[in-house]
Amino acid sequence: MHKSLRLAAVAATCAVAGAALYGAGAATAGQTTANSTHEPYNIGLLVKDIDAYYGTAADADGVYQASPTSPYAQDLASVDRAARTYIDKAARKALHKGEKPAVVFDIDDTLLLSLDYEKRYNYTYNSASWAAYVNRADRPAVFGSPELVRYAESKGVEVFYNSGLSEAQRSAAVANLKKVGVDVNLDADHMFLKNTATPPAYLSACATPGTWTCTTVQYKSGTREHIERDLGYDIIANVGDQYSDLEGGHADRTYKLPNPTYFVG
Repeated sequence: MHKSLRLAAVAATCAVAGAALYGAGAATAGQTTANSTHEPYNIGLLVKDIDAYYGTAADADGVYQASPTSPYAQDLASVDRAARTYIDKAARKALHKGEKPAVVFDIDDTLLLSLDYEKRYNYTYNSASWAAYVNRADRPAVFGSPELVRYAESKGVEVFYNSGLSEAQRSAAVANLKKVGVDVNLDADHMFLKNTATPPAYLSACATPGTWTCTTVQYKSGTREHIERDLGYDIIANVGDQYSDLEGGHADRTYKLPNPTYFVG
């Protein structure tokens, strides 16, 4: 996951005052102060609002965790309920028609929560520290997401993962997902990670061996197109915490999970 826009995201989010902004699907959408003449929201207060939204607290091991009773958890539960209702109906309809329904999940802050990293590094990004953090493979689950993966599978839906994590981080991602109860289709045929050295042929419009120019939207929508066109699935739902996880089509419905801590364009 490339997060060079973390600082820009915090600055952009400052344009809007109040923690009410961070409801499901609201954070980071089209927020910019680039053309603004008014004073942006104070960044110190913004961090306090983010802490309040997550109910951030350090556990006995000093790891920052979100509270299961926080507004964040409540927003996740709302999205989860809507997704379950839709997946149930859409899956039954697709299977009745002889189609192959699928659901695509992002990983970072969709299935695995990175709040501890964000808090420790003051919502900034460093490739070395991020890689070390991912490779520890001990991130907690995003509330409700492992259950949603298993629910989709129980309805006869094929589960895929479409992540900005690199190919080198595959083993850590798989280990971490298993640890939080996401043990569904974690093979290479279902988990698509960013391979900049040897990109797949279906991304040839923006990536060739040794050259990667794909934006996040191109990479993720191109992967979804591959799942539908080449693998023959109908993606009934696409779940992610960034709008760039969801844009570009090739999904019947999208579900945006809340994330006010960074923005990936």
